[in-house]
Amino acid sequence: MQVKALNTLCACLALGLANALPLQKRNGTCQKTEVVILGAGTAGITAAQALSNASVTDFLILEYNSVIGGRVAHTTLGQKNQSYTVELGANWVQGIFTPGGPVNPIWTLAELSNLTNTYNNYSSIQTFNQNGAVDFTDLIDDFEGDPYSTVEQDAGYILSDNLQDRSFRSALSLAGWKPGNDMEAQAVEWWEFDWEYGQSPELSSEEFAIVNYNTTFYQYSDANNYVFDSRGFNAFIRYEASTFLTANDPRLLLNTIVTNVSYSDKGVTVLNKDGSCVQADYAICTFSLGVLQNDAVTFSPAFPSWKQMGIETFSMATYTKIFLQFPPDEVFWNTSIQFFLYADPIERGYYPVWQSLDGPGFLPGSGIIFVTVVQDQSYVVENQDDATTKAQVLEVLRDMFGAENVPEPIAFLYPRWSLEPWAYGSYSNWPPGTSLEMHENLRANIGRLYFAGEATSTEYYGFLHGAWFEGQAVGMEIADCLMGNCTGEVHYNVLHGTTPPREYDIENGWDVTSFQTNGF
Repeated sequence: MQVKALNTLCACLALGLANALPLQKRNGTCQKTEVVILGAGTAGITAAQALSNASVTDFLILEYNSVIGGRVAHTTLGQKNQSYTVELGANWVQGIFTPGGPVNPIWTLAELSNLTNTYNNYSSIQTFNQNGAVDFTDLIDDFEGDPYSTVEQDAGYILSDNLQDRSFRSALSLAGWKPGNDMEAQAVEWWEFDWEYGQSPELSSEEFAIVNYNTTFYQYSDANNYVFDSRGFNAFIRYEASTFLTANDPRLLLNTIVTNVSYSDKGVTVLNKDGSCVQADYAICTFSLGVLQNDAVTFSPAFPSWKQMGIETFSMATYTKIFLQFPPDEVFWNTSIQFFLYADPIERGYYPVWQSLDGPGFLPGSGIIFVTVVQDQSYVVENQDDATTKAQVLEVLRDMFGAENVPEPIAFLYPRWSLEPWAYGSYSNWPPGTSLEMHENLRANIGRLYFAGEATSTEYYGFLHGAWFEGQAVGMEIADCLMGNCTGEVHYNVLHGTTPPREYDIENGWDVTSFQTNGF
């Protein structure tokens, strides 16, 4: 499905928001507000909208960057008339809606903001090794058959019978999927798992990887719609903000770098790099898990051990997209195919999944293709210079398509998410053997300091809609607090090895069952 331009009113309003001014010192005293929201990504803007919907208008949103959107970020690839918008971070609406059933809120916002997007057909794939094109798509069918179905069923038993979780690698092995040194099977596994979760099966929970997949794709649909809007994917966040913020709204404070957050049962004080400060009755911290893990902001007092353990236990994955643009008249791949999977003979996950944007329904004539790497390979790529990375990816392309067919690109770029001081990674992942209670410790408030983001979502961690739901929930919760109906969120000083089924409830962030098939 494709949809086109945002109406003029919203476009102008969104532009005004992008030009909002940073916080200024006010006679050496802190600016006072009822609620301060730290971060203007999906969770922060949705939290502010929830407050506004509850008639709470006395809030401030502090954002590190010069625009809203957080890890939904884009840039321009190419020059002059060959220039295109590409997404550096989040890129897909994942699971859109079930006819007559639930609708993903990100899809709703995508439609309201008229985001240009197209369905990604994962069956449109060609496979390669170091010798060129070779068909091993039968291995995709093998993985998606008995092994995955067995793991899925086993994860259900772990949840319902309160059994011990294990790694997804263990689950696959027990189900009979053992790729070993078969690099084509390893590439297929990367395509099926790492490409989604940002980490390998060894580093991922069997139970919650299945929960995470099912609550999105079985609840809404199995569709993944790729966004390639010239305004950037974050147009949906700007649209959402425009429903409650005015142009140049003084409550949106861009270019504001938070350095310290002091909290108690009576209020919160936020200190910023420019010397300004904010005093609030409540605060909503939407910093990424990576920021919290890297101590990029100090908190006073230091977090209690149960909170710090929750933060350090969960994982922050890195997902790096490397974009190349070739002369349109020298495109060397079949543009009717969306994906190309490469099996390196030595290293698993070495520039494995390539996606063409120069094809029907996307950006025909653009000459753009990109490759994705994650985790350890991301760390390598993000710590080396562009020239080294470009040489490596061109070598892979020339193995795949023939050295004589692959010219030098006319444009080349990629982000370095693991090094960004306001992100330190792309999105969160749930490690094996980690209980629901441990996640609730990551999620829970401390005094009047609350937390929201994709990482705090029990069922949708790693997804944009996870950030949306968490922002909405915390915004509504603080609105209740301001009306004197504050209960706070549960946490666990003593953690147990497993979580009894009775605790899979709304109090622990469990809103919908993972035992459903609406979207299938």
